[in-house]
Amino acid sequence: MINIRRADERGHVNIGWLNSHHTFSFGHYYDPKHMGFGALRVINDDTVQPGMGFDTHGHQDMEIISYVLKGGLAHKDSIGTGSVILPGEVQRMTAGTGIRHSEFNDSDVNPAHFLQIWILPDTQGLEPGYEQKFFGDTRNGTLKLVASKDARGDSLKIHQDMDLYATVLNEGDKVTHSLKRNRDAWIQVADGSITLNGQPLDRGDGAAINNEDTLTIQATTDAEVLLFDMPSHSNA
Repeated sequence: MINIRRADERGHVNIGWLNSHHTFSFGHYYDPKHMGFGALRVINDDTVQPGMGFDTHGHQDMEIISYVLKGGLAHKDSIGTGSVILPGEVQRMTAGTGIRHSEFNDSDVNPAHFLQIWILPDTQGLEPGYEQKFFGDTRNGTLKLVASKDARGDSLKIHQDMDLYATVLNEGDKVTHSLKRNRDAWIQVADGSITLNGQPLDRGDGAAINNEDTLTIQATTDAEVLLFDMPSHSNA
């Protein structure tokens, strides 16, 4: 079964410096039908204006992934980490017992566009941590594992039984993914247009998947897609 969450159905806030679309309930946007999908709690599609960003704020007991699509995102946190996240790079931050950080557009000229993803950890009270890796063209034409519980394949380590794949496709490219028994998936179209098992999805669309054996993603334009593979759950 594939349940599509269209881009224009998402929560939306535009406060000038930040234009954000919320796939799941977040902040002032609340929808009891869309509180997350399994351990996947937040997918925010954020565009930050030049020189602007999120001032220092705190998180606890959450795995936070930043996936940059355009521009650069400058990150600083209370454990002494500072970096700029660029397209092709993925950052994982374990909030654990508590961490404070800021995120700003690294450019004074161009907007920054990124996805901020929150995943509920399988263990609370973890030591705060940070990891960032460049995947670049290893995502081209294939589903590249970028985050997993066991950090296999040089992926980022997340503290949850979830595999996060990323793919960058040219128009006409096709990739497939097999779901093991008792596994669900979420697809998020970061850019472009695809078909998912023949169903059309456009930029910003998401899809909850359960009771499917194989997922076939075909690009109908150049596209960038994330796939989350996770245990089946009651709210699928």
